Amino acid sequence: MANQLTQIQKMIYEIRGQKVMLDSGLAILYEVETFNLNKAVKRNIERFPVDFMFQLTKDEWENLTFQNGISSKQHGGRRSMPYAFTEQGVAMLASVLNSKKAIDVNISIMRAFVKLRHYVLSQNKDDQIAELRKLLMLHMENTDYKISKQDKTIEKIIIALNNLIETEPKTKRIGFGTN
Repeated sequence: MANQLTQIQKMIYEIRGQKVMLDSGLAILYEVETFNLNKAVKRNIERFPVDFMFQLTKDEWENLTFQNGISSKQHGGRRSMPYAFTEQGVAMLASVLNSKKAIDVNISIMRAFVKLRHYVLSQNKDDQIAELRKLLMLHMENTDYKISKQDKTIEKIIIALNNLIETEPKTKRIGFGTN
């Protein structure tokens, strides 16, 4: 089960500010063809409002494949852009596919989303900001670039992060072991 949980976590992406899974990854987990999964969804489209499922744009798909090293061969040379399912959309898939395998996989997927959410919530805000700042600085150091609008934007983000760390009030902890 731990192996399946790890596999599922690797299939969760952040797109449009939401944690989602792609139709092709879900099809692999459910052991169905992507075409058949999407066909079942389209037959029950009223169950999938835009906050449950959306179709990626060409730019989003290209960006995702570039950032995550997703092979286009893995996805069968798609004729249309993939669909992304939010956590609620994945939960709805179990009712649409309505098989023992779909129910078992759905339980594992829900656990992966919950584990991911707990991890994100458990992270210290200062640590997250410092990590983001480090990644941005690394990007700027390792890139042979000409000053562009994008680079100026990155510089502004770094300045804002520095200001946020410096101005964020330190709250006094309550309980044992506090000063």
